[in-house]
Amino acid sequence: MKITLQIQYTDGTTKDVAVSAADMVAFETKYDISIARLDEARISWLLFLAWHSENRRKVTPLDYEAWLDTVESVGGSEDPKVSK
Repeated sequence: MKITLQIQYTDGTTKDVAVSAADMVAFETKYDISIARLDEARISWLLFLAWHSENRRKVTPLDYEAWLDTVESVGGSEDPKVSK
């Protein structure tokens, strides 16, 4: 399963990020549900996946709550060239 998310930050920038297996496992552990249920996704689920990807790759030093303050929105992306 390949998941790519687009993050729009409060400063107007956007970024596409790839969600890896490590991010998916962290999601399933945190929410105790299968990643396959993303078709019923809550915004908090997508935000967690986006943050976890950025945090795991050391792109953001912010904890989840602080990072949320920098995000305007998150959603799916179709861009094949994403940060890995």
